[in-house]
Amino acid sequence: MQRLYDFLRRHPTGVDGFWALVLLGFSLLWVGSTYPAIDHPVLYGTVAALLSLVVALRRRAPEKMLLLTVAIGLVQLALGLIPFVADFAMLVIIHTVAAHAGPRWASRLALAGGLSASPLSQLRWPSTEFSSWIVRIFFTVIMAVPFVLAWVLGDSLRTRRAYFAQLEERAFRLEQEREAQAKVAVAAERARIARELHDVVAHNVSVMVVQADGAAYVMDTSPETAKQALETISGTGRQALAEMRRLLGILRTGEHEEAGEYVPQPDVRQIEDLVEQVRGAGLTVDFAIEGSPRPLPSGVELTAYRIVQEALTNTRKHGGPDAGASVRLVYFDDGLGLLVEDDGRGAPQGMYEDGGADGRGHGLIGMRERIGMVGGTLDAGPRPGGGFRISALLPLKPAH
Repeated sequence: MQRLYDFLRRHPTGVDGFWALVLLGFSLLWVGSTYPAIDHPVLYGTVAALLSLVVALRRRAPEKMLLLTVAIGLVQLALGLIPFVADFAMLVIIHTVAAHAGPRWASRLALAGGLSASPLSQLRWPSTEFSSWIVRIFFTVIMAVPFVLAWVLGDSLRTRRAYFAQLEERAFRLEQEREAQAKVAVAAERARIARELHDVVAHNVSVMVVQADGAAYVMDTSPETAKQALETISGTGRQALAEMRRLLGILRTGEHEEAGEYVPQPDVRQIEDLVEQVRGAGLTVDFAIEGSPRPLPSGVELTAYRIVQEALTNTRKHGGPDAGASVRLVYFDDGLGLLVEDDGRGAPQGMYEDGGADGRGHGLIGMRERIGMVGGTLDAGPRPGGGFRISALLPLKPAH
């Protein structure tokens, strides 16, 4: 039955053609059975054929078939052709036009034609069975009910179709929005992981390179100093591996929890350890805290740590020999201030003007992205007397 139903839905014109032939057959049977009592049987047959055509083409050209039906009804009134079986097509076309999502004038015309069909029929062929005019009016109203019901059912079907179409459109739009949000989330996660990897690799590898260069330089003259440098390289490498393992473990659901390798995100308290590590790598750093330290949101803590880490990494990479740096943390009532300065020669002008050149300068881009995520502000650029300066303000609550 389902296959038959699907077949009928795929061939609506064929179904309408079948019912048109059925209507034509019954109409011709009526004409043949009443032939001695009616005049002009050819006209009745012609009207039956035209109304059957209306049924056959009702869904392909509903407005045209409605106009043809109105014309046929007027011809019947003018020629005195009494209503017969073929006039059932008028109910069909009224229902079809009301259900069709076409121009509203066609639906209104169908309703008006349905309401006027019964009164016009009573005026043209007054019934002799009812002598009281009240009974005649009641009979006229009763005869108009099928036409009104056909229009009401059709209009309800049109409204229901429009409602379902709106629901489908809304579901499609929501699906598109979900896909867009998923893409945005994936892009944001990729950017976050890229920033984390950049911070881990840039900081730790730069420390390892500096220590390796220093160890190679003093290997012959000061073996003990070279040994300390190699130990620093080993510790820094292990720290880098641990952080990278943590980042890669996040990409696999539950891996870091099952393996027991979960490592908390760096926070403000670990900035002092970071400064000590940088001092051990040979960079002079002055560190100070102003205000009353207090717990901060995890996003602000991680952002502050990464900014200081990236700033000190840039000082080692671009500050040149004998460069020194200073780190200031200032606790305000509504946020945390960061000030990282160095007295080195700084990076080339283009690297902080346009965010990087030839694949370089991604650290400043990462800083801006991190601070933007927590609603803070960043000011980065060369100092008037030489060197580089990074100033950031991280609010306790994200900006709306």
